[in-house]
Amino acid sequence: MSASKEAINAIVWKACDGFRGSMDSSKYKDYILSMLFVKYLSDFYKEKLQVLQERYKGDEERIRRSLAREKFVLDETCTFEYLLQNKEANNLGEIINKALAKIEEDNPSKLDGIFRNVDFNDKNLLGESKERNAILRNLLEVFDSDDLDLSPSKISERDVIGDAYEYLIAEFASDAGKKGGEFFTPSEVSTLLAKLVSAKEGERIYDPTCGSGSLLIKSSKEVGNENFAIYGQEKNSQTHSLCRMNMYLHEINDAKIEWGDTIRNPLQIHNDALMRFDVIVANPPFSLDQWGIDEAKDDRWGRFSRYPLPPKGNGDYAFILHMISSLAPQGRMGVVLPHGVLFRGSSEGKIRRQLIDENLLDAVIGLPANLFYGTSIPACILIFKKDRERSDILFIDASKEFQKGKRQNTLTEENITKILTTYHNRQEVEKYSHIATLEEIKANDYNLNIPRYVDTFEEEEEVDIPSTLKNIAKLDEEIAQTQKKMDSYLKELGLV
Repeated sequence: MSASKEAINAIVWKACDGFRGSMDSSKYKDYILSMLFVKYLSDFYKEKLQVLQERYKGDEERIRRSLAREKFVLDETCTFEYLLQNKEANNLGEIINKALAKIEEDNPSKLDGIFRNVDFNDKNLLGESKERNAILRNLLEVFDSDDLDLSPSKISERDVIGDAYEYLIAEFASDAGKKGGEFFTPSEVSTLLAKLVSAKEGERIYDPTCGSGSLLIKSSKEVGNENFAIYGQEKNSQTHSLCRMNMYLHEINDAKIEWGDTIRNPLQIHNDALMRFDVIVANPPFSLDQWGIDEAKDDRWGRFSRYPLPPKGNGDYAFILHMISSLAPQGRMGVVLPHGVLFRGSSEGKIRRQLIDENLLDAVIGLPANLFYGTSIPACILIFKKDRERSDILFIDASKEFQKGKRQNTLTEENITKILTTYHNRQEVEKYSHIATLEEIKANDYNLNIPRYVDTFEEEEEVDIPSTLKNIAKLDEEIAQTQKKMDSYLKELGLV
């Protein structure tokens, strides 16, 4: 029986029950996803061991050598089965921590530090020994399910931890709120952005604020095979760990995901220069305050030397300039940002003008409001390209086409297809898209506010005044007749 996404989500949700009330959901998702990762490692390794035992008929030396060549090694004291056998131990949290440390120790180049942000023996979060052991025992027992067999042959879909992570953020959006929104891009937006930039075989794909890695993973799927290279950087250490797990479970085992502040300390470096990428995708934190202007003034990588510095209290253009500096010849990038980047003045206006004059901006796409966790404001996608052959800019207003949800709005497949068709065919669609010439942009003083270029105004239907007056007169007559009947009834009852 295959482990479906629905079955896994149901088990993950059930596992949450044991944590509720003891800590915030933004915290306990780390425990659940870390244990889900251990379960995957265990099931993968167990199935591989069985295959090798059958192939080599119990030859332990050959089995050992073959296992050593696998993408990771797993000691028997680190398996999910071992932890389950010790579920009644009085120091269960300590046993789990030792298993996680051993996994990192045995796989230094691949899994080092991947569990650094989760402590299964944390008294402050999980309570005293008795309560802590009960919570962890419940987690192990819930995950000990036939529906959670994550062996390669039993997984119906590859995106196990990615789907579970996305599911958790969606379910906990109401209380995880902005904490989740800092690093989570809704699935349909990730899909749209990946298809807009269309990564090709052999290309380098980069996300400087990669969060849980959804944009990188969706972009890599557009290649159609495994001939691509993934690079990313993430400031939040917990999210960095989850991203590495996510890559691993999508079988992207050589992704280079760095931990640190991309603006203050970019870590994707080659030959003492910023590495260049064919495709860049990003959903950086909106309008980040204190983004690092002091460091930018003396930036050794030259990212800000050709442009005015972005304002101290708003880092939107700092991320744009970093990505422009990281873009290879013929490269393209798609970035999700708030609408303010389209029209704000001062230094941002000067940067925007220079980017347009350098013929780097290819398209502006307005998205519906309330798509993102943590903010209800509408966002836009900016598409930049190096070495463009044309000088116009395509504007798409997709803000009114979405599916309304209880908590978040979503883009349907039809909505996404319309955006993609309009962009790739570079179409003008009435009240939806417009191709603006550089002269138009200049006439608008380089203001890119979408309504200046796409007129979505719908004229109100003309009111037929004579007909309306006739209807009002008829209603007045009906009201008078009804009132007359009421007066008659009241008189019969002796109430008037």
